[in-house]
Amino acid sequence: MDEKTNVVRQERHQPARLDDVDRRLLGLLSEDGTRSYAELGQLLHLSAPAVHERVKRLKRDGVIKAMVARLDGCKVGRTLLTFVLVNTRNVASTKRLLELSGLQEIEEIHTVAGDSGVLVKARLRDTEGLEDLLGKIQGIEGVDDTRSYIVLSTFVERGPSALL
Repeated sequence: MDEKTNVVRQERHQPARLDDVDRRLLGLLSEDGTRSYAELGQLLHLSAPAVHERVKRLKRDGVIKAMVARLDGCKVGRTLLTFVLVNTRNVASTKRLLELSGLQEIEEIHTVAGDSGVLVKARLRDTEGLEDLLGKIQGIEGVDDTRSYIVLSTFVERGPSALL
């Protein structure tokens, strides 16, 4: 790994400096990102401009990556949630998997420790969509095999909590 990559990795994993108000603000936003700065200010006992400045800082510092709507996969026609473990031969073949990151059905790609090198989270219309995705993954040079886990029920699905 070169020095520049190492510095970027260290910066990415360096926790931001957050006070209790920041953490409460992040909790409120993660529950409902549509709240106005005025409403957030009332809940936090701050002025709306003070909340706005905190949100701007949290975005600038990379704590808030995006303000997005969390969609119900079934309601938008993507009823099949699956996790695919991918065994790759080396780092180069793992990086080739990133070519698939533009596919709308892929929600997450992670390198992992353990028996497999990569974990892919995908939300598809049906098993035919999964079969097509597996074909694309297995068609990448250096992919040895895949193992799929189809989700039957989801009880908890959320992002990280700002509270420690």
